[in-house]
Amino acid sequence: MSQITARLPDKIVGALDQAAQAQNRSRAEIIRIAIEAYLEDYEDLSLAITRILDPTDEVIDWQEAKRALLAEN
Repeated sequence: MSQITARLPDKIVGALDQAAQAQNRSRAEIIRIAIEAYLEDYEDLSLAITRILDPTDEVIDWQEAKRALLAEN
């Protein structure tokens, strides 16, 4: 596992320390969890933007999609 160094404002470090104490975790663990969540969201958002901007991606009417989804139940 690699180690990195980052400079953070005191206010963020204080909030980090509070979260770590409340969850009985280390600063490093809180930071690792937060970065993992961010990267997962970033990956999802990047994929969504790519699909939105893809002119070959089929656009489905909301009412049509709703009917199709409700018909499956």
